[in-house]
Amino acid sequence: MDKMSLYLAIPLAPLAGAIIAGLFCRIIPRTLAHLATIAGVAVAFVCSVLVFQDVMAGHTFNGTVYTWLTTDSINIQVGFLIDSLTATMMLVVTFVSLMVHIYTIGYMHDDPGYSRFFSYISLFTFSMLMLVMSNNFMQLFFGWEAVGLVSYLLIGFWYTRPTAIFANMKAFLVNRVGDFGFILGIGLILAHFGSLDYADVFAKAPELAGKTINIWGSADWSLMTVACICLFIGAMGKSAQVPLHVWLPDSMEGPTPISALIHAATMVTAGIFMVARMSPLFELSTTALSFVLVIGATTALFMGFLGIIQNDIKRVVAYSTLSQLGYMTVALGASAYSVAIFHLMTHAFFKALLFLAAGSVIIGMHHDQDIRNMGGLRKYMPITWLTSLVGSLALIGTPFFSGFYSKDSIIEAVALSNIPGSGYAYFAVLAGVFVTAFYSFRMYFLVFHGEERFGKNHDHHHEHEGDHDDEEVSHDHHHGLAPGQKPHESPWVVTVPLVALAIPSVLIGYMGIEPMLFGDYFKGVIHVDAEAHPVMEHLAHHFHGAVAMGLHAVTTPVFWLALAGVVVSWFFYMKRPDIPAAIHARFKGINTVLENKYYFDKINETVFAGGSRLLGKVLWKAGDQAIIDGVLVNGSARVVGWIASLVRLFQSGYIYQYAFTMIIGVFVLLTLWIKLA
Repeated sequence: MDKMSLYLAIPLAPLAGAIIAGLFCRIIPRTLAHLATIAGVAVAFVCSVLVFQDVMAGHTFNGTVYTWLTTDSINIQVGFLIDSLTATMMLVVTFVSLMVHIYTIGYMHDDPGYSRFFSYISLFTFSMLMLVMSNNFMQLFFGWEAVGLVSYLLIGFWYTRPTAIFANMKAFLVNRVGDFGFILGIGLILAHFGSLDYADVFAKAPELAGKTINIWGSADWSLMTVACICLFIGAMGKSAQVPLHVWLPDSMEGPTPISALIHAATMVTAGIFMVARMSPLFELSTTALSFVLVIGATTALFMGFLGIIQNDIKRVVAYSTLSQLGYMTVALGASAYSVAIFHLMTHAFFKALLFLAAGSVIIGMHHDQDIRNMGGLRKYMPITWLTSLVGSLALIGTPFFSGFYSKDSIIEAVALSNIPGSGYAYFAVLAGVFVTAFYSFRMYFLVFHGEERFGKNHDHHHEHEGDHDDEEVSHDHHHGLAPGQKPHESPWVVTVPLVALAIPSVLIGYMGIEPMLFGDYFKGVIHVDAEAHPVMEHLAHHFHGAVAMGLHAVTTPVFWLALAGVVVSWFFYMKRPDIPAAIHARFKGINTVLENKYYFDKINETVFAGGSRLLGKVLWKAGDQAIIDGVLVNGSARVVGWIASLVRLFQSGYIYQYAFTMIIGVFVLLTLWIKLA
């Protein structure tokens, strides 16, 4: 098998599976639908492993598959760029996707849209692979939009539910805002660099570093800063950074497997991947890096606070994803691109694990998602309990777990950074450690430990109707367990992916930190201006091996903050549940702000959505009805009618009137003729 066939097989195998399951979903048996799609993704995974080994042996590839469109000056091509960054992303995407495909057999077992769901997640895998393998901006944009489209289809998968339809439209519109910035950035690059090919653009970047452009007025703007910020606005939409983060918590309306695949492991990390890929451009603009840093830090801390007050098991994990995406963005802003990709990879495993474990709990609880109705599930669901614990420990950065190596490296990198905003960012990521540990273990204790609170009638049972999952899974019209009913461990198709994701959640950080951060793993792929931003050099100077880093962690504030978060949450929710209730009562104002998610949704719905509707109404009433219909259409008809009514006066049919008119006409003509003569 030659290399090009191998590269093509990776995105095309899932596409073939998606076509089989999607086009023939009404004809083929559901077993065939999942077999076709799982086989496609399995082929992509195996091929990705082969490509990864090839890249590790030093063979990279950058070339065109075919030319799609040629104009005077530009060739738009479909091409692949295969290097260490691509290979890493391909492994993560195909492995997590494969686990999610297997898990879906169990989770969607009773759903009437079973084959359609498999078709969508396979199509998503194809889109994501096209995005990460691209070697030019056009194909990147194609993959970017395709994952957005499939995300829209999946969030609104249960399309009979108003909440799901609202959520998928919200995700689509918010992403359009980001994508508008993204396409402006691509347009600027095409206009000034004359190419859409990464290699050409990166090669030409240094000579355009000082170039300025006029956007409006006489002010000069740095081309690099404007282009990078526009590109990053695209990343803010896709990777859910403040203020374009509002779609991600609502996207929990989709089934749990897509929460794991799209909203934890792959699609939301597309923005992080893109900025890392664009490192040769971002390095030329400290202003853009500073912007990235501040936005990331704000997301990391303030989205974590919202995780504390959520009661829906999936929304807690959703806010934790927002917070972790903020951490990755902070690393990008600090010029520690490799650390951001490292955290992207470790986070993909443990966050997909946490989402799938949450889904397993939801199955065991007969589709009740309220963590206040759980408790004591440890003895009923031992595998889910253990894997959840592993995922939570990795998330909070427990030494020697995968999340520890990447998260600690981010915090260190920010501490060493000297660009504007790094002080604020350091405070945010440090405070975020405590917050993360607190809400993660609040959920863990409420779900798996303490008294059993299920099978009773709760007042708050239907408080968040929209937050509940799968309203219409055919056999589960009731929510939660009936009185006397007990939860049960999920079937093997659910637990095997949990175990398979738990293993890298423990080991991959330990194995990956040295080559990815301090070795030659990203050499020639990620470019850092070591003089202007020497963060990685300082980090390397302090690094004495993975074991030493784990042991040294005990002396750092990061470890003690995480431990404090766990202890406080244990004390609050296991020993003294009256304390959180008292805090809740005392600080009603703060709680209201958090309950309303800092009013972002309200502002969007009243100012932007309301403003757009108002503008539309004004244009309709004033423009369409008054000017176009009233003046132009009806007005012109009235003018014609008025002229016709005047002309009608002369068309009476009496011969004397016609004779009189002719005489008057001759008289007028003679008068004019004499005057002119």
